Amino acid sequence: MNTTNVTQCQPEGIHFALPVILGIVSVGGLVFNSISLWIFWFAIKRWNSGIMLQFNLALVDIIVLPVMPLMVAYFSLGNHWPFGQFVCQLQVFLLSTHLYGSIYFLMLISIHRYQAIVHYNAKTLWRKKSALKKLVLVFWAFLFLQGLPLFFFLKTSVIGNSVKCLSIYQSELTYLYLAYGIFLGIFCFLIPFAISLVSYVMLGAYIAKISQANLRGQVMKTKSKQMITIALVIFATCFTPLHICGSMASIVRYYGVSCKVLYHIEVTYYISLVFSMVNCCLDPFIYNFANEKFHRLFFAKCKKEVPQNRSKNLWRATASGDKMHRGNRSDLQGYIAATSVVCYLGAGCTASSAAFSSGL
Repeated sequence: MNTTNVTQCQPEGIHFALPVILGIVSVGGLVFNSISLWIFWFAIKRWNSGIMLQFNLALVDIIVLPVMPLMVAYFSLGNHWPFGQFVCQLQVFLLSTHLYGSIYFLMLISIHRYQAIVHYNAKTLWRKKSALKKLVLVFWAFLFLQGLPLFFFLKTSVIGNSVKCLSIYQSELTYLYLAYGIFLGIFCFLIPFAISLVSYVMLGAYIAKISQANLRGQVMKTKSKQMITIALVIFATCFTPLHICGSMASIVRYYGVSCKVLYHIEVTYYISLVFSMVNCCLDPFIYNFANEKFHRLFFAKCKKEVPQNRSKNLWRATASGDKMHRGNRSDLQGYIAATSVVCYLGAGCTASSAAFSSGL
């Protein structure tokens, strides 16, 4: 542990609302992601390439949940870290893995969805589970290596009468954090975000040309728009503010500013850090928009109800929204025609077999 003599600025406490919000996020993330993993592992028997990517996104969401209570305690104790240096290093490592794992897998899902919808007849690696498994392992290895510098170099600091972990008031190795922060911001956030944005823009341009004269076209447009919207909302609200505030914090810590500015930047940074974890609660919506079976099982699990008869309870997507109704044989045929595109538009389903390959 490094002890730092602070001659100018003394840390101040964080508003009580921040740990309260983080506690709510942690509970929501635990509930939603536990249900998601249960559905992926036990309810969906046949996985396609799209579900494989979604499952890995759920994994990077679940690994950050154990450190959330520690952060709640840290904020509640007035930014005092009583858990030791190793736990602090482990916390930062898991936060990094969750943050950039979410960014990487959202990027892969966006590319996969574009390829599966726009180039649905092409035989690419995005349709091959064996190739995607290797790609996923590469990204997990990169995430592990990417988090190691933070694990080994980050130290707790004694400032005043409290121990700090990941605080803007820590002055050790500021040049290293500044350089590494710039690297992460450019290569691990901006580039994946640009790839995701381009993929969704091209997908949006493609689905804009699709006719809504039939149920199939309506379903494709509705589900794709929902998917694009939630993905961009996650990038805009969860990841972008954190990288902006993190860069500001690194620059301020390196060059030094007034204590008042330093305090406001620290508060802003912690708020953006909490918001970066909100994607744990938002990512399950991506699975819902992408897969009808997941959608049905997820809400049935939340309501503690299990659908009794799939042929009677039909889920029909329309341009104005999704409505549940009881139908006859012709309704069931229309439902299967729609789910041939919707079962998972990003999973490489074909028009003739998608409804059955998704496990309906």
